[in-house]
Amino acid sequence: MSIAAPRPETWIRTTAAGLYCEPGDFYIDPRHPVPRAVITHGHGDHARAGNGQVLATPETIAIMQLRYGDGAGAVLQTLSYGEALTINAVVVRLLPAGHVLGSAQIVLDYRGSRVVVSGDYKRRADPTCAPFEPQSADLFITEATFGLPVFRHPPDDQEIDKLLHSLTLLPERCHLVGVYVLGKCQRVLVLLRRAGYEEPVYVHGALLGMTELYERMGVALGPVLPATGAPREALKGRIVLAPPTAPAEPWSRRLPDPLVAQASGWMRVRQRAKAGGIELPLVISDHADWDELTATIEEVKPGELWVTHGAEEALLYQAGKMGFRARALSLVGYEDEE
Repeated sequence: MSIAAPRPETWIRTTAAGLYCEPGDFYIDPRHPVPRAVITHGHGDHARAGNGQVLATPETIAIMQLRYGDGAGAVLQTLSYGEALTINAVVVRLLPAGHVLGSAQIVLDYRGSRVVVSGDYKRRADPTCAPFEPQSADLFITEATFGLPVFRHPPDDQEIDKLLHSLTLLPERCHLVGVYVLGKCQRVLVLLRRAGYEEPVYVHGALLGMTELYERMGVALGPVLPATGAPREALKGRIVLAPPTAPAEPWSRRLPDPLVAQASGWMRVRQRAKAGGIELPLVISDHADWDELTATIEEVKPGELWVTHGAEEALLYQAGKMGFRARALSLVGYEDEE
């Protein structure tokens, strides 16, 4: 007589520390230090310092070591994409999520029941990281950062063309582009190269370490120079990448007549761009947009869907219309590093 597979909610649940796999006795992207953690990717709201045992892709471990040094974890263990590791009775695999370098979906198999935790993900092509691989699941836990129909991201090359066109029209102005340290910076560099821009790109000092790590991991980014210390005249008509907060800092005062741009999915919201003093909003996102979220749900065809990290209600409603059982997971403590 066969034994029925356990329902996912009987062995994976939310706690004060985050998502917890009970039979494996580990947490996924815990919000505070725990004895055992499995990490989806290196952004600081998912990969925090101070955990005991840490399991992640080799790239994510390297990112955590760069950011946290010895605080990355007491014991660090790498698991390459597609490899299987049994933790107690749970088989763990990491599959590409397409979000940033090393980002992974976490696939958990336990007694014939499968849970897939998406982490942050996107579906469009990105040469800086491995593409998302859909995986069938009894339970699919998906992010919903841009889980509203208004968020339909334009083609990346269209947004890069806007930046290069502005550079042609305003050759005396430095174009200061706000990007996040991990992922967005390197992706914009690759998009510029793909568009034929071969000039050196200047970067804020806060971006240098991660950019060098990407290069060491085999991601070619073209000529990159530190903006700090560069002569003011040398920055005229140049692209400077910096953290989104840089335009409000004294550091930016030395730039020649900077035109402030920002690369983010949130630049779809005009009021947000205007409030941030963004002259040139570039809608370039490292998260799935509405169409990509709904297409992924249809492709995965989960027995049940849990939605978290964003506009949950709209995606729950849409999933119901598509014939899927869905509920809000309502995890807190995760920001939109976008």
